[in-house]
Amino acid sequence: MKAAILTLSDKGSRGERADASGPALVAWLAERGVETVRTEIIPDEADLISARLAAWADAGDADLILTTGGTGVSPRDVTPDATMTILDRLIPGFGEVMRMRSLQKTPNAMISRAVAGIRGTALIINLPGSPRGAVENLEAVWPAVPHAVEKIQGDTRDCAPVH
Repeated sequence: MKAAILTLSDKGSRGERADASGPALVAWLAERGVETVRTEIIPDEADLISARLAAWADAGDADLILTTGGTGVSPRDVTPDATMTILDRLIPGFGEVMRMRSLQKTPNAMISRAVAGIRGTALIINLPGSPRGAVENLEAVWPAVPHAVEKIQGDTRDCAPVH
């Protein structure tokens, strides 16, 4: 599996803050044998986010596209909105599981608006902006990610063994 990571941060894109979430995700994925083929930091601008996600998904070089940042309720938190505009299909279970798992650690999890879905043959998942939150949320949904990617890319095998 190959991944791409898009960090959304106004300060990070201007060089005023180091990105810790992107590198944390790259390391976590590498431990699972996933190669990260591209990373980028861009500002919290909906049109720019949508364009980048669409271009990356349409290029076909990443099976999994992760975003980090911009999933909350602040006026500049537009990642889920931008993501929704380019998805072919929404997969609500990923966001539901991430919020449910995060609620065990913080009540603020209920204000996360993270979404996940499909564009072309890529799975796109929004993650929180903090390194710990991004990794914990990815860990929460990881058991389903490889299977989801296989299915998105056309695997026709049965999902469960036939008895």
